[in-house]
Amino acid sequence: MEDQKYSSGQLYALVALRLFVGWHFLYEGVVKMYNPSWTAKGYLLSASIFKPVFAWLASSSMSPIVDTLNIVALLAVGVSLLIGFKTNWGSVIGIGLLVLYYLAHPPFPGLPQGPSEGSYWVVNKNLIEIAALWVIMIFPTAWAFGLENLLSKNKTEVSQ
Repeated sequence: MEDQKYSSGQLYALVALRLFVGWHFLYEGVVKMYNPSWTAKGYLLSASIFKPVFAWLASSSMSPIVDTLNIVALLAVGVSLLIGFKTNWGSVIGIGLLVLYYLAHPPFPGLPQGPSEGSYWVVNKNLIEIAALWVIMIFPTAWAFGLENLLSKNKTEVSQ
């Protein structure tokens, strides 16, 4: 994929998408990390489907582990995408997180809606960000703008 020729407009758009999604993940992780009262417990307990699984994740024994893993994963994905290092791993982890968020409160007709910024029908921001991470994974940009290219022994020149 590195020998693929992108127009400068395509390259800028893909890099911008990676940076914006990375910023969103990093911001969410930092906000949760610095809020001592934050916990995923309420979100998990209000799950619409797969209630037993999410209730187990919200249990007293699992909740601190889930909260810590959630914050660490958000920070790792954000940093990965922002600095352009191991972006495929960051994308996979981000997709995994978002799938869990989506499954906890899917915007399906007839199901009670959990915390959200609006009314949705099947497609919500989690599903859109899953698609964005998929694009980032399929069209890697770290070789053009990222730490991976700087650390690479075989530097790739950006062809436009």
